[in-house]
Amino acid sequence: MPSRTSQAPRVAVLADSDTRWKWGALTARRIAAADHPDRLDHPDRPGHPDHPDRPGQPVEPAGFLLRGRATPTARQLAEVGVGTDSVREVTGARFLRAIREEGYDVVVLALVGGAVQAMLHGIAALRLPRRPVLVTGYVGVVYEKLADGLLLRHGADVVLANSRHDVHRFRAVYEGVGADASAVTEAALPFLGGAPYERREGRDTVVFAVQPSVPESRADRMYLLGRLAGHARLHPSREVLLKLRSRPGEHTTHLEELPYQRLAERLPGGLPPNLRLVYGHMGEVLDRTDLLVTVSSTAALEALHRRVPTAILTDLGVREALGNHHFLGSGLLTSWDRLDAGHRPEPDGEWLARQGVAADGTYEKAFDAARERVAGLLRQPELPPVAPYYTPATAPGYLPGLLARHRLAADGGPLPGTAPADEPTGVRRVLREAVRRAARGAYRHGVQRVAPAIRRMGEL
Repeated sequence: MPSRTSQAPRVAVLADSDTRWKWGALTARRIAAADHPDRLDHPDRPGHPDHPDRPGQPVEPAGFLLRGRATPTARQLAEVGVGTDSVREVTGARFLRAIREEGYDVVVLALVGGAVQAMLHGIAALRLPRRPVLVTGYVGVVYEKLADGLLLRHGADVVLANSRHDVHRFRAVYEGVGADASAVTEAALPFLGGAPYERREGRDTVVFAVQPSVPESRADRMYLLGRLAGHARLHPSREVLLKLRSRPGEHTTHLEELPYQRLAERLPGGLPPNLRLVYGHMGEVLDRTDLLVTVSSTAALEALHRRVPTAILTDLGVREALGNHHFLGSGLLTSWDRLDAGHRPEPDGEWLARQGVAADGTYEKAFDAARERVAGLLRQPELPPVAPYYTPATAPGYLPGLLARHRLAADGGPLPGTAPADEPTGVRRVLREAVRRAARGAYRHGVQRVAPAIRRMGEL
C-alpha cells in the first residue's frame, strides 16, 4: 500500500460507458492532485488555494471498464477525448481483486447506481487494512430516478453534485430517509471548458445534439428530424449539423433503439444538402456552433458554459420524461417555429449560476471543496467502514437481487460457486473475447432491430 504522506495518491476509475468514463477520468484528475496529502494546508504546496499554480499536477488514474452492454469501443473512448496510460475491461469480481491487490488510495465509481451500490458492498466486504476513499456522482443532468439513484450511491465518502441546485436536492433525499448527507459535495461537470463563443462573420452553424433515449418513440424522433431538415431547407445558406452520440451497433450510457442514422435513411425527401450528420468530440463541434438545439442533452450545459446560444425544445411538451423540465426558469425553452423565425433564447443569469455553468471565472474553483474533502479523508489515520443506506436489514427485498446481478452475496462477498476472478490466458482468452463480442453484437442487434420490429407488429 503506498504511503499517503510520501507520494501522490493512486487513483482508479471504474466506468461502464463512454460518457461515464469521460466524467470519471476528468473528475479524478480534478479532485486528486499529485502532491503530498499531508501538506494540503501549507500555502507553499501547489494545490493550496493561495498558491499561484493551484491545483498542482493532476494524477493519471488507472482505468477500468466494467464489462456489460454499454462497454465502450476503442473508437468511442478516442472520441470522448479522455485517454489514460491503460484501460482494462473487467468484471466486478476482477475489479474488486484489483482493489485488494493493487492498493489504490482513491476510487472513482463512474457507474449506474446499482453498480455503484454493488461495488460499495464489495469493497466493504474486502475488509482491507486501509480502504480507498470512494467517490461517485452523476455524468450530467439528474432529471429522473432522483431518490433511487441517490440512495444507490449512498455509502460513498464523496457524492459529487454538479451544481448548488443539486446539492440541496441530494441532501434533502438523504435527510428525508434519515441517512447521513455529509458526503454530498458541490462540484461541477468536469468537462466544461473551451474558448468562449465568438460570432464569426460568414459562419452560421446550427447543431442539433441528439440523445440516445430522449425522445423514445419513432414518431417523435422522425418529427424532430423532419423539423431539423425543414429548418435547413428554410435557411439554405446555414450549415445544419445533426450531432450523433454513437454509430449503429454501439451503446452509450443509455440505450438507443432508434438511431437517427437509420431514421435519416427513411426521411421523406431525404436530407437537404446543407444538413450533415457528424460524430466527434462535443467540444470540437461547439467550436464552430452558433446555435445549439436539443431536447435536454447535457451538451446544453457545455454550450452555456461557453456562452454559445442554446435552445431547449418544447415541441414535444415540457415533461419529466423528456428531461426538459430541468430547464424551467432558464429562459431557454422555445420551439422550432420560433427558431425558424430567427428567435435566439437569452439565458437567465441566476439560473446559470445555480446550475454551475456560469462562465464568470468561478468554474476554476468549482472542485476546491471536493479536492479538500478527498485530501482530508486521505489524511485521516483510519477511514470508517463503508456504510450504505441499503443493507440486508433496510432493504431485504431489494439489495440481494441487486448485488446478485454483480455476482455478489447479500454480505458483499462473492456468491457461492462464483468462478475465480482470474482472467483467462492464451487461446482461452481469445476465444472468450470472440464469444463476448458476438454476444454483445447480437444484443445490440436485438435492441436496435428486433425489438422495434416486434413493437411495430404489436401495434398493428
